[in-house]
Amino acid sequence: MSFFPPSDYLDLSHTIHGQLFPESEPVWAAVGKIKAYLADTLKPGNHGRVVHEGKPGGAAFIGENVFIDEGTTIMPGAIILGPAWIGKNCTIVPGAYIRENVIIGDHCIVGNSSEFKNCVLFDRCEIPHFNYVGDSILGYKAHLGAGAILSNWRLDHAKITIPAPDQPGGRIETGLEKFGAVLGDNVDVGSNSVISPGSLLGRRSLLYPGAHWRGILPEDRIVKVRQQTQLVERRAVNG
Repeated sequence: MSFFPPSDYLDLSHTIHGQLFPESEPVWAAVGKIKAYLADTLKPGNHGRVVHEGKPGGAAFIGENVFIDEGTTIMPGAIILGPAWIGKNCTIVPGAYIRENVIIGDHCIVGNSSEFKNCVLFDRCEIPHFNYVGDSILGYKAHLGAGAILSNWRLDHAKITIPAPDQPGGRIETGLEKFGAVLGDNVDVGSNSVISPGSLLGRRSLLYPGAHWRGILPEDRIVKVRQQTQLVERRAVNG
């Protein structure tokens, strides 16, 4: 079976949580270890700036088991339940919903109406508008366009497999009940795209807006979506 080590997808110099990604394990194994890692290492504290006045959205909510590093700004209306570890110089905008077991690196943008659960974001990720990131890993400078979704759960409730036609049985067993995707460094996902559970996107790959992807996407590949359109004359409407 192909191994898929972390180094194939992620530059560990762009996270301080590299111990989640031993080279002896496949890259998706980290998804199942985030909760225990935070339970062992997280020390709550807020060293950032919480904006309380002059902005719409009401006060931000920050749970007890949350660490926020220097230079990070928490805007009104953001919700951080925790456990959560948020790095330096991030912007957490109004409407961001950070649930349990979330790790966010330095210089990240966490956006309006975006939800995060059991995930790791490497440095300089941008998830700015109407996104869902569940049980996933986002590499250095990964970017999601508005409305892009990383789905993490099968409708039949079965454990997540990764489609792999070159493997026996045509799939790889992850052993995870919930697993969205691994986005390698510098992956760019277009607006309103959906990435189905059990997906691995190689470094610098790109999905066109409106794409639907599941499986293994090699690095430096583009998933194009071609929409057929028809132009007709509009008929006059009486009244």
